[in-house]
Amino acid sequence: MNGAVRYVTLAPRLLFAAATVILACGIALHAGRGGAVGHAAAALLAGYLGWLLLEAPVTFRRSGAPPADTRTLLPYGLARVLLVAGASLRPAPWDRWTPWLLLPCALFAAGVALRRAAIRALGRFYSHHVARQAGHRVVTDGPYRTVRHPAYAGMLLAHAGVAAFFPGAVTAVALVLLAAAVAGRIRVEERALRAVPGYPRYAAATPRLLPGVW
Repeated sequence: MNGAVRYVTLAPRLLFAAATVILACGIALHAGRGGAVGHAAAALLAGYLGWLLLEAPVTFRRSGAPPADTRTLLPYGLARVLLVAGASLRPAPWDRWTPWLLLPCALFAAGVALRRAAIRALGRFYSHHVARQAGHRVVTDGPYRTVRHPAYAGMLLAHAGVAAFFPGAVTAVALVLLAAAVAGRIRVEERALRAVPGYPRYAAATPRLLPGVW
């Protein structure tokens, strides 16, 4: 195994471990503060941890990802960990519960649901790494009918919900960095998918993340 592939294989696992520890600490800290806001914050972070564990089998799947993946993988993972840390390790800036706090929770849930639907639609072709697989074909079912990268769209929507519930400089910067990393990964991924039969035509007719914008 060469250095690039070893890097691509180990980085998600190390970041997964870091995020898991940070989230566990955050859940305990927010729950310990008590009150409706503290319990809601702990529940949101618990939902994030459950999401992380749900994708663990893909995170730990062995991959022969191409070296191009290394340029975007670390910023992508670090931005997620930074956002999780900003949400977990400081109090939520709300004095009391308000129904408006249901909105970021709904954004988070909708983002996770969209990402899960995208992963199910891709089936065996889904990977955390930018890599073509044997028999790779264009998938246009489910959310792929509307956008080319619904898994990334769901990822950003879910993190926007977390950042909105835990507003602050750290979560805001992390969300911007995550969006930039996702944009970079999409460009790398699309270069790899250009050779898949039918993909150029599909790409010409379908937006990347948000219809009418990009």
